[in-house]
Amino acid sequence: MHDTHKQSCFTKGMPSVSAHDAGNASAVEAGNLSRAGDLFQLLRDGQARTRAELAVTTGLARSTVASRIDALISSGLVGPAGEASSSGGRPPSRFAFNPAARVVLAVDVGATHVIVAVTDLSGSILAERRLVQEVADGPEVVLGRLVAAGRELLAEAGREPGDLAGIGIGLPGPVEHATGRPVKPPIMPGWDGFDVVTYVQRLLPVPVLVDNDVNIMALGERTAFWPDHDNFLFIKVATGIGAGIISSGELQRGANGTAGDLGHVRVPRGDDVLCRCGNHGCLEAMASGPAVARQLKAQGLEAATGADVLRLVGEGNLQAIQALRQAGRDVGDVLATVVNLLNPSMIIIGGSVGEAGEHLVAGIREVVYRRSLPLATTHLRIGITMAGDRAAILGASQMVTQHVLSPAVIEATLQAAG
Repeated sequence: MHDTHKQSCFTKGMPSVSAHDAGNASAVEAGNLSRAGDLFQLLRDGQARTRAELAVTTGLARSTVASRIDALISSGLVGPAGEASSSGGRPPSRFAFNPAARVVLAVDVGATHVIVAVTDLSGSILAERRLVQEVADGPEVVLGRLVAAGRELLAEAGREPGDLAGIGIGLPGPVEHATGRPVKPPIMPGWDGFDVVTYVQRLLPVPVLVDNDVNIMALGERTAFWPDHDNFLFIKVATGIGAGIISSGELQRGANGTAGDLGHVRVPRGDDVLCRCGNHGCLEAMASGPAVARQLKAQGLEAATGADVLRLVGEGNLQAIQALRQAGRDVGDVLATVVNLLNPSMIIIGGSVGEAGEHLVAGIREVVYRRSLPLATTHLRIGITMAGDRAAILGASQMVTQHVLSPAVIEATLQAAG
């Protein structure tokens, strides 16, 4: 098959399949392996296999396996991986997933920054750029800039726009995942209801998936570092506070995409503190980076942002250390209830304040372990992000690959190519 044909098949006319539908090798049942898309899921673990080994594993006829493998090889998604040991005669060829077959444009849009990266289908970062950009400048400005940066990064990585499998974008506010439209985001003026997917696809006609940034942080952190934890929380503490919830291995978005919005849960000691949402006592108004900075400024210290708080903590300022520890206790008050409800085995703290705030995490641990049910905390671990500020990029990449490498999409791609 001609290469340009392969690229167009992979980027145009793909069915709308949610990232939730993406398969993995462990979830594929042998009795359902009738399609190349299903067979491909067995190869996604990167392990090289022969046609005979695949036939034994799946129970399919060797001729069926051979035709499916040929189709996957033609797509570029599977490639040769050496030869197996021979028991006599010509050694059989082995095949494995080729993550370099396509690339993903992964984007993390923050309140004051945009991170754009090109990754392969395994999530390895091939090129990356960090931009100073206010999300309040509006969707046309921000999206236009990230697409321009994406094109430059593709060239830097030696890839063409036709190599793109898709684009994943994380936004710092509630998102209706099915449509990719922000829903009344508090720090994103001009974005409410904006059709992000259509706007980006006019510039780069590939599948575009959009989600809340904390959701994709949870996805990225768990996939990269904690794949064995099926009940997992990622807590972002920065300009805002939110949670990405993974339960029984699935990212939970809720009915309207607002699952995990911890920032506007009431904290009892904050009754007289007004939040930007209009309510009083919200966790975000008490424990976010700007909130702690306001508390320190009221005490006569020079602090306006979360970065200022961390600077003061790094300098050993006792007031800043105590304020950050109390912020952790406030987050812990809310998380204690969440732990009792969801029973996670792992809570990871990230975000610009969270990932650098040992005192914050100490405050969280103090309250969660004291206030949650003993059984719920028996195996609970609470730690700081290992992915750091790349968690959202890794998650945006994973969100796209879960979609475009799902059995239904692979099957549709190969049928279009055939």
